[in-house]
Amino acid sequence: MPDVNTAQQDLPFVHLRMHTEFSVVDGTLRTDDAADAAAKDGQVAAAITDLANLFGGIKFYSAARKKGVQPILGADCWLESDATDKPPTRLLLLVQDKQGYLNLSELLSRAWIQNVQRNQACLKLEWLQELGGGLICLSGAQHGGLGQALIQGDKARGREWALKL
Repeated sequence: MPDVNTAQQDLPFVHLRMHTEFSVVDGTLRTDDAADAAAKDGQVAAAITDLANLFGGIKFYSAARKKGVQPILGADCWLESDATDKPPTRLLLLVQDKQGYLNLSELLSRAWIQNVQRNQACLKLEWLQELGGGLICLSGAQHGGLGQALIQGDKARGREWALKL
């Protein structure tokens, strides 16, 4: 049986949550610099997940491919709360294939057109359930519904969130 620690050491690091200059509120990293840094670091792949947009996607995709890095596109999203008195939570959506890219584009468009809250586009859970094909959903860590439930020690609500996502 292989040693688990050795197997984990052989796995390359892949950054799955990078915000670029297109993540206007909290990113300053240029897409070309992100691709250069990933290549210099020996990363086989890297993701940009700007806040509620895919604006840097094509530029990053081209730059990463030229550097031999597999580009992964995604978006850091706000998800409308299931209660009216709670603020939106976060989740990360990564594109898995062409359909996922189209679905994420549709989700973000709907959010910006139909559901802006606190100056941020918010996805609705029913939209995500409808258009989740081709997407990989990560929980949003401590800012997501699952993370918030676990931080508060509410395992039942955490389980509900995990099943929803």
